Amino acid sequence: MQKAALNYSRIFVGVLFIFSGLIKANDPLGFGYKLQEYFDVFHMPWLSPFATGIAIFLCILEIVLGALLLFGFWSRKVTAGLLGIIIFFTFLTFVSAAFKVVTSCGCFGDAIPLTPWQSFSKDLVLLVLIIYLFINRDKIHAVTDNQGKQRLGVIGVTALSLIFSIYTYTYLPVLDFLPYKVGQSLPEAMRIPDGAQPDEYVITYKLHHKVTGEDKEMSDKDYLKTEIWKDNNWEIVGEPTQKLIKKGYEAKIKDLMISDASSTDYTKELLENPYYNLVIVAYYLKDSNEQAIQEMNAIAAQAVKEFNIRTVLLTSSSAQDADQFSKENKLTAEVFYADAVPLKSMVRSNPGLMLMKNGVVINKWSHAGLPSYEALKTKYFEQ
Repeated sequence: MQKAALNYSRIFVGVLFIFSGLIKANDPLGFGYKLQEYFDVFHMPWLSPFATGIAIFLCILEIVLGALLLFGFWSRKVTAGLLGIIIFFTFLTFVSAAFKVVTSCGCFGDAIPLTPWQSFSKDLVLLVLIIYLFINRDKIHAVTDNQGKQRLGVIGVTALSLIFSIYTYTYLPVLDFLPYKVGQSLPEAMRIPDGAQPDEYVITYKLHHKVTGEDKEMSDKDYLKTEIWKDNNWEIVGEPTQKLIKKGYEAKIKDLMISDASSTDYTKELLENPYYNLVIVAYYLKDSNEQAIQEMNAIAAQAVKEFNIRTVLLTSSSAQDADQFSKENKLTAEVFYADAVPLKSMVRSNPGLMLMKNGVVINKWSHAGLPSYEALKTKYFEQ
């Protein structure tokens, strides 16, 4: 019975750590963005420039520790490492949940979004299992006692994890769980269906009786139902508070608004273009790879000349910076503006390139994996 419980705990924890590490390694930039949120919350902005590197390290650490636990190698060190990590993350998710500082922990990336309380509950279960494994660490048997094979195993797992993380960082996630994935209709993802239930809120009033001095709180429904508002002796004190009681329908894309330098909304026009159009995404121009921008600009110039294909550049940089950047790089693309959050979700690259048609994402590329103009022409424009 004890052996079965130990094996179950070992397999469950090991597989979960590998799965969690792989999901985040599939999108290390996205995990890095989440770490930046935590750095801001804990007043450590100096760590933000290293967020992606830290993200890749944590992904590899999770995968390696999970694999070593399954192999049974170095059980004392591995269970101690797992215990230290899970205590840290349990504390982190509790702070997120209790103080509502980060709305999603990013434990499983964008593949399985968890609320802070769900994440905290998951970490509590893992904490119990890992404590059990740590107590019984000497009863965990390795699949082989050969030290050479053990070293080779850890080197192999570490190398594969590192290669995978660097590949997805360089050439975009292998699996895209974001709403801007290839094949997605952006107008459809932004639409709220007819009859969809909106969010439900309860509004609470603080009331004070002018004569008796009595104070009480009352919901907006009770306020109207009891008709207490007809009694002039009761007055509302302070601002009413609003609390979400039931989450309604939420569009997959709810925060995208594209405008020009004059704040004119171009979202509908750009997203519903019935023809092929190229979208260069460069959320921070000052950090963009300028050589890649020039390569994209060359593609745009040829595309508009030969097929009259429209190219736009989306950025969250200021209009002044964008205007200067456009002049310095002699951009063919029109420049429009959007918030950095949706732009970071469009393409995990700065800059990145999207090919769209009639609002549908046909394909997208990181700046390291740009196709040639001839490849685009042959595969898409001439079809």
